[in-house]
Amino acid sequence: MRHVHQPEARDARSQAEQAYYRLRELIVTLQLLPGALLNERDLMEETGLGRTPVREALRTLANERLVEVFPRRGVMVASVNAGDLAGLSELRALLEPPAARLAAERRTETDRIETDELLAEIDAADGDGRDLIGLDQRIHRHVYRCMRNPFVETVLTEHYLLTLRIWFLAIDRVATLGDAVREHRDLLEAIRDGDGDAAERAMLRHVEDFERAMRAVL
Repeated sequence: MRHVHQPEARDARSQAEQAYYRLRELIVTLQLLPGALLNERDLMEETGLGRTPVREALRTLANERLVEVFPRRGVMVASVNAGDLAGLSELRALLEPPAARLAAERRTETDRIETDELLAEIDAADGDGRDLIGLDQRIHRHVYRCMRNPFVETVLTEHYLLTLRIWFLAIDRVATLGDAVREHRDLLEAIRDGDGDAAERAMLRHVEDFERAMRAVL
């Protein structure tokens, strides 16, 4: 089962937040396909929530470019194309390498222990694509947390999820999926060791390699 790593969903208090996290997962994991016309009643049944929280969730998802609202036509799951990949890759290349540098410079002892645990998971990974995508999500979220900047973390998480949706689209056609996750080893080791230069280089290489791999199959 495809899954989005969103631990903050456990703390969702309002019904609108609950609807948002549930619908976001359905969209990112392609259980709601790009271009699909959304039926409000179906979404209410899927979430077990009322019309108002579902509508509030859809407004948030529209702001995050996961759904598109068309007057008199309704709400559709946002499409995905090569232009989206190019734009997201450009943004990630601008933001994620310096974020990795900050993560290396600001990581705590607790972060270092968690980094070692993620490195052990990389070594133990058996190559199953969906398990590797789950690991990739947790690695990126870990790097973002290590920055100690919640504003940047929110921006990076939002755009990582847009990228993740592209990855799910291509998962069955990417032969080097394991390599894409295992190359995080250099990144995590640099963060563990407090090496900002190496962390920045490793993250940039990862973003560029990901774009090339996706472009080859989309």
